[in-house]
Amino acid sequence: MDDMERARIIAEAAAHISQELGAAAIMVSGDLSFEGIETGEVPVYYISMRPKSIIDHLVATSKDGKNPAKELSDQLNREASGNVDHLQHATAIEYVLEGPRSGIVVGVVETRGSSSIIVHNLDENPLIKAMKECEERVRPEVMNAVLKIAFDIALTGREGKKIGAAFIVGDSEEVLKRSHQIILNPYAGHEEIHRNILDRKNWESIKEFAQLDGVFVIDETGIIHAAGRYLDVDGKNIDIEKGLGGRHVSAAAISRDTVAISITVSESGGVLRVYKDAKETICMESLQPASRYL
Repeated sequence: MDDMERARIIAEAAAHISQELGAAAIMVSGDLSFEGIETGEVPVYYISMRPKSIIDHLVATSKDGKNPAKELSDQLNREASGNVDHLQHATAIEYVLEGPRSGIVVGVVETRGSSSIIVHNLDENPLIKAMKECEERVRPEVMNAVLKIAFDIALTGREGKKIGAAFIVGDSEEVLKRSHQIILNPYAGHEEIHRNILDRKNWESIKEFAQLDGVFVIDETGIIHAAGRYLDVDGKNIDIEKGLGGRHVSAAAISRDTVAISITVSESGGVLRVYKDAKETICMESLQPASRYL
């Protein structure tokens, strides 16, 4: 059986499973083509591939005394786990970007030498669950808008230059009490219509001001109260990933001292993180959105 025939069988199997389960979408990571494959009304999304397959790292184990079959089994288990994590990550991004928001997604993940078909329940996705928990404090559409802007900053930076940013959302009165301006507030004196994050017309200026030092302060309804704000918080006893800078420490600390949600974008690597109650609840890398095929 050649590679094209194998790929066709896998695509047909995924299409059949998706229709039988009434899936919301098929999400494909890899070069698998669904051209000519009947998927009914189930749309197909192509998501970015995993950076490096664990299979690529398989090495001969017979020389070091290990059981080759056991080692291969362990590696395959890690590969399968990595594929599931990758699909969870991709579907969470599409959840924010107005893709499938509930139900079943059938994932097809191709890596060198292996293919996986994964049935994933969006309602059990840990990243989506974490987003919904944040939406108990902040209006869902506000959380969505902030995350979309943060995704764009993480992917494209500003004028080709990578930048970091931080958005503190909700409990704005308390956040303002625990912070001060390090530059003139570019939003001071402006009407709410020009400070509303739900209005896409304001997004370009938000991304422009993201280049400034300091954080954005946004209330739970989506009104921006300040940019270029410095958080006056105690970063002691904040348990975050080693190597992260002051922006992340203060963002986590303000989420401890208030009921605000903190969203950060790392300047190096464009990793998006969400802090709630001083805990990192969401971490997203490789944020390239999916392209829809059908």
